[in-house]
Amino acid sequence: MRAVDTNVVIRLLARDDEKQTQRAEDFIAGGAWVSWLVLAETVWVLESVYELTKAPICTAVSMLLEHQQLVVQDTDVVRFALDDYRESRGVGFTDCLVVAIVRKHGHVPLGTFDRKLSKLPDVDAV
Repeated sequence: MRAVDTNVVIRLLARDDEKQTQRAEDFIAGGAWVSWLVLAETVWVLESVYELTKAPICTAVSMLLEHQQLVVQDTDVVRFALDDYRESRGVGFTDCLVVAIVRKHGHVPLGTFDRKLSKLPDVDAV
């Protein structure tokens, strides 16, 4: 299966460049894989470039998880991260993704100096 980079995912979500959006759709027509890193970068771009807040970012990640032609790496991990992100205050999606990854692989607790992050289950303040 093909894989996609962040800029392809952004075109699929933002749809702000007609030609690139069509090229992205053509590329993924037979299916494409989205890694955790690409997903994390996508959320960063949505926050920093498009200035989206938590609710539309959650919608965008949900759309990627449900997309007919995209397969997101370990969707169960991403769903757990998305749930934590929705419910937490002041914790970014990428931090929630890190917690979900360490949970899946049994490497808990996650140690952090981040006070907000340390309030999530399976995370300890150092």
